[in-house]
Amino acid sequence: MIFKKKKDEPEPEEEPEPAALKKEKVKTCDVSGCSEPSVRTVSGEKARGAGLSVSKNLRKVHLCKKHYKEYKKATKKDRELERLGW
Repeated sequence: MIFKKKKDEPEPEEEPEPAALKKEKVKTCDVSGCSEPSVRTVSGEKARGAGLSVSKNLRKVHLCKKHYKEYKKATKKDRELERLGW
């Protein structure tokens, strides 16, 4: 069965792009003074605890490869203890 358009309905100009084809914004590292593209996202509280200089009002912090490596080194002992279930 073929449906005909009503005369009152305007024609859609363009169809919206599917989600898979939309361009994503490249997020940058949230550490002050760094503008590298982010690789990982970590808790803001844990990032500040690791000694990274990030804004206090951020809940999630985007980190570049370099700063994520620093974060991993600083939190290595904590993560190890967490894994053991202490």
